Amino acid sequence: MGPTIMDFKTLAIGPTGLAAQAVDALLLVVTGTALPDGLETPIAVALRDAVDAGDLSLKAGQCLYLHRVPGVKARRVCVAVAADASAKAFGKAVGTGLGTLKAGGTRSLLVAVLGQGGVGGVDAAAAEALVLAVDEAVYVYRHTKPSAAPAPKLASVALACSKAQAPDVQRGLVQGRGIASGVALAREWANRPGNHCTPSHLASEARRMGREHGLKVEVLDRKDVEKLGMGAFIAVAQGSEQPLKFIVARYQGGPKSAAPIVLVGKGITFDTGGISIKPAAEMDEMKFDMGGAASVLGTLRALAELKPRINVVGLIPACENMPDGRSVKPGDVVTSLSGQTIEILNTDAEGRLILCDALTYAERFKPAAVVDIATLTGACVIALGHHRSGLFCADDALAADLLAAGERSVDPAWRMPLDEEYDEALKSSFADMGNVGPRAGGAITAAMFLRRYTKAYPWAHLDIAGTAWRSGSAKGATGRPVRLLTHFVLARAA
Repeated sequence: MGPTIMDFKTLAIGPTGLAAQAVDALLLVVTGTALPDGLETPIAVALRDAVDAGDLSLKAGQCLYLHRVPGVKARRVCVAVAADASAKAFGKAVGTGLGTLKAGGTRSLLVAVLGQGGVGGVDAAAAEALVLAVDEAVYVYRHTKPSAAPAPKLASVALACSKAQAPDVQRGLVQGRGIASGVALAREWANRPGNHCTPSHLASEARRMGREHGLKVEVLDRKDVEKLGMGAFIAVAQGSEQPLKFIVARYQGGPKSAAPIVLVGKGITFDTGGISIKPAAEMDEMKFDMGGAASVLGTLRALAELKPRINVVGLIPACENMPDGRSVKPGDVVTSLSGQTIEILNTDAEGRLILCDALTYAERFKPAAVVDIATLTGACVIALGHHRSGLFCADDALAADLLAAGERSVDPAWRMPLDEEYDEALKSSFADMGNVGPRAGGAITAAMFLRRYTKAYPWAHLDIAGTAWRSGSAKGATGRPVRLLTHFVLARAA
């Protein structure tokens, strides 16, 4: 499962060559607050006329469609205004322009940046942003929706650049293609309804990826995890008719002796809250509660295409959290794989229960670092909204690497505190710890719970509850933080 658009390429072109290109559409991204000098006459005339007439304002987010511009071979010309010359602003402007073009008959598209220096001004980061913006714009979910709109006809996209820029831009397109394949896979699986994305379905997808992309995949079932002693994971799964699966997927790009990066993804394929049941409103969105698992699979998919020289292990504890006569109850005490006991005060704080056993299991790989990814707490959404994922990490170097990867990939995170005082909230009279504390600082106490299982290695936790999906009319998975994770791994490999 990869990007819808199969053909991305560079086009080395001079400042007067745009009008002569025989493509279906020309998308011009304007940076700055004034039209650049040096544009070829037919394009300059059309843009200046649009600005003078008030049809185009040179403000970020503005977009104008022009049909059959005299002297321009492309039938369609779309102008999108970017906030600045950054890759982030460029990708956003491309997405705006594609919103206008994708519903038409465009099969071939040429994208060019018009800055104060004329045509060009693109680099690898812009090329990557282009691929990801295009792939997001043309994605259509159709697994359970035969009536979905037809896929856009767009089949090839070229990015204009100078001959000197072409090698760097080409590298960006290749990297963008790899990351887009991972984002697409993560979006697709997170979007699927709970009855079409069970733990067994996720395990089957992991095995398929293993066969097709050379990953080593092992799937443990209930008997296996019982033998290991994963009491916290089993407690969450025991109320569901769907069997739990513990997925271990390995990408081997470095020497066998090299310590791997371990990515641990929360795989709750549907979360009712269990006995501590959630309100009915918007409970359908709890199919997205396996967004962490989807991002681990997506990252492995991207790495399999990009082939960095590094070892990565993906761990996915997958199950449902359901109310049943066999379900774990508030007040029950279970023993985790680490041997620590947990009083389950709230069965809707289940993600940390399946993750803690996976984090203990990660010790056997003697990892260089472990990052867990989870749609863990509504409290993180209250704290950070929907733009940045929450990053919890006591290791400054690891935190800096992840934050930098987020900024490079336009998939940003924000570092949150892990002060020891927050740990006091997890005290229990009947077990080594409770699984929740008071409401205040809920995202932090959830991270403090996980931290108790990560003493053996550098560890970070990404709370993606606010970034893994969108609600409302545009409801759907985002594929985050595949971009951040892939950039993090690629930087470690380099």
